[in-house]
Amino acid sequence: MTMMLFLVPLSYAQPIIKIDGSSTVFPITEGVAEDFQKAKKGAVKVTVGISGTGGGFKKFCRGETDISNASRPILKKEMEECQKAGIRYIELPIAYDALAVFVNTKNNWIKNDCITVEELKKMWEPDAQGKITNWNQVNPSWPDRTLRLAGPGADSGTFDYFTEAVVGKAKSSRGDYVASEDDNVIMNAVIKDVGALGYVGLAYVTENKGKVKPLAVKNPKTGACVMPSEKTVMDGTYQLLSRPIFIYVNEKSAKERPEVREFVEFYLKNAGKISKQVGYIPLPPKAYPMAEERFKKMHVGTVFGGELQVGLTVEELLKREAKY
Repeated sequence: MTMMLFLVPLSYAQPIIKIDGSSTVFPITEGVAEDFQKAKKGAVKVTVGISGTGGGFKKFCRGETDISNASRPILKKEMEECQKAGIRYIELPIAYDALAVFVNTKNNWIKNDCITVEELKKMWEPDAQGKITNWNQVNPSWPDRTLRLAGPGADSGTFDYFTEAVVGKAKSSRGDYVASEDDNVIMNAVIKDVGALGYVGLAYVTENKGKVKPLAVKNPKTGACVMPSEKTVMDGTYQLLSRPIFIYVNEKSAKERPEVREFVEFYLKNAGKISKQVGYIPLPPKAYPMAEERFKKMHVGTVFGGELQVGLTVEELLKREAKY
């Protein structure tokens, strides 16, 4: 009996680009990843996780991911962790976002649907925990109704930014609220409860238009009530709660893996279009070539010095980028 041997070719290992981090940046990166994978006809796989900006940086600085989504700049502690592990990174702004404060559609007691920073602080500051539990404790003209809050968890860059902007110190917040890294959980908590208030990135409120009611925030400088929108972010009137959002690229991954380099180049060419499609605010057209040039030259580091910066306008961001 003759035995026949068949040689089975070794299967080609599909390269995987690993991304994790901010739930705010997730819709943009997911959109770019889908288009990139289609363009590559499945030759490259891109995975995108949601562990929050802080959670994403923990993985990134351990060398577990190639790219980290971030809704705020990298902080000093995270810079130190990356340095210890020998992880160098390229910081790339990819869009602007506004934090939106929103309530249930049946909330009819907030005058002109406008809230002040002082009222938000009274709700969210650490001293409010277990004490400020009703709406009329925040503003006497509001009803004696239970106040329930929902927002991002402590690993979220949105949490860091909101607490810095509203309370005055990053991560300084009451803990008795519905906390989640999944923005849909936050939305649903407010949709189901007339007495609830939450905050997330503007795109998620836009996506749920008619299901929740966004609030205008009184500009502390002008006294005007300003709704979050592309126009008010770009003209600086919604300055306090608007911010640039980023991706951070592992330098080694970019230098040694052509598929990572190709993905980031694809990302920067399409970020403006896709960010608008999913409800974010594209950077001015001249900003993307600046980012492309930085990536091409593999300029590592950050223009923010490890500090969380509140109220950075588009114009101020571009000035920093130009100095890189």
